[in-house]
Amino acid sequence: MRLFVALDIDAEIRARIAQFMDGIRGFAPEARWVSAESMHLTLKFIGEWPAERLDELEAALVAVRGQPAEVTFPGTGFFPAPKSARVFWIGIQAGPELAALAGAIDAAASALGIESEKRAFTPHLTLARTGSGRPQRVSSDRGNSSFRRLQEKLAAMPAPAFGTMTAREFCLYESKLSPKGAQYAKLASFPL
Repeated sequence: MRLFVALDIDAEIRARIAQFMDGIRGFAPEARWVSAESMHLTLKFIGEWPAERLDELEAALVAVRGQPAEVTFPGTGFFPAPKSARVFWIGIQAGPELAALAGAIDAAASALGIESEKRAFTPHLTLARTGSGRPQRVSSDRGNSSFRRLQEKLAAMPAPAFGTMTAREFCLYESKLSPKGAQYAKLASFPL
């Protein structure tokens, strides 16, 4: 099983983002755009996990304590850098509760032998990818023209704001890869 832990996005915010994406998708037609239905805010990517140990993972996540977190979705950006962009994203602003929750989930997963995060938690909502979609910079990065027209369009627009929600639970998802893209199935929810 390929698993990750994430926050669901409120329906109103998801609808605003979907409308925004519909208006700009044509400026990066070669990009792989995320479907509005599958948008989520990843807190921890677990990766491959044995199905026979699913109960153990769920028990560890039940024990995670966190506070409801106010999450705002302002503006957009590109990873790893605008000139070598491979990921187009919406930024996330949140109080310390969100980073603390991600840290607690990482610690619970680490106790089960799942590799701990090496980078600081940087919340974002991926909208589109080109190439491998990996955000880290590599020495072969050159200018990437896939997002150039989109970047020009965004520079001429006011920065978008999609709203604020209060996260009151986090979820465990399974990701099934297919030629049509990843399909996500919610396996469990955990209240904050």
